[in-house]
Amino acid sequence: MTVSLLLAVLMISNFFVAASNDLRKYIQFSALQGWLLAALLLAVHHHLHWYVLAMVAITALVKGWVIPRLLRRALDGQSVTRERSPYLGPTASVLVCAVGTGFSLLVSGMMPLPNSHAASLIVATALATVFNGFLLLVSRRKALTQVIGYLGLENGIFIFGMLVVEDAPLLVESAMLLDLVVGIFVMGIVINHIQNAFSSTDTSRLSNLKE
Repeated sequence: MTVSLLLAVLMISNFFVAASNDLRKYIQFSALQGWLLAALLLAVHHHLHWYVLAMVAITALVKGWVIPRLLRRALDGQSVTRERSPYLGPTASVLVCAVGTGFSLLVSGMMPLPNSHAASLIVATALATVFNGFLLLVSRRKALTQVIGYLGLENGIFIFGMLVVEDAPLLVESAMLLDLVVGIFVMGIVINHIQNAFSSTDTSRLSNLKE
């Protein structure tokens, strides 16, 4: 029951992300999802070994505090805190997110899952979160928002890992966090270079680059 509730809240949070154009709210919801993933990681384990508690603490620290704090620092250096001209507006984004969520629920219901996962929302939430992250990546202009879209993609993959967490918990979760840290490091470099080159983090300006 607790796992399903956490997954449902995660799925609902995707809609709030899609409905917003405020960069600060993006960061807040990204932090919320980080804390929810840490709680989910704790809920899916039947035996709380030391490494489980360590991974829960690391997930909460990295996803729920460190990364949002870094994103807030990056935002503080910018004069614009809203997506002014997204490729897809909030209303259209929510509609597309709803379609993606419905499709995720449909696909997850058709997958041959083990009995322990057949009735859960793990696959549906994972697919919906990946879809919403991809939606942010392609429908928003700001590099910071696209970083949050990447985080959404990684969160979806993280949720997928819950399916095999009992078979190889430490390996799966460590690989996820390593992937996240590398991705954020790369995206931080990208944002810095865009800011230095254009005095803006609007990625649409990259189309002006010429040899």
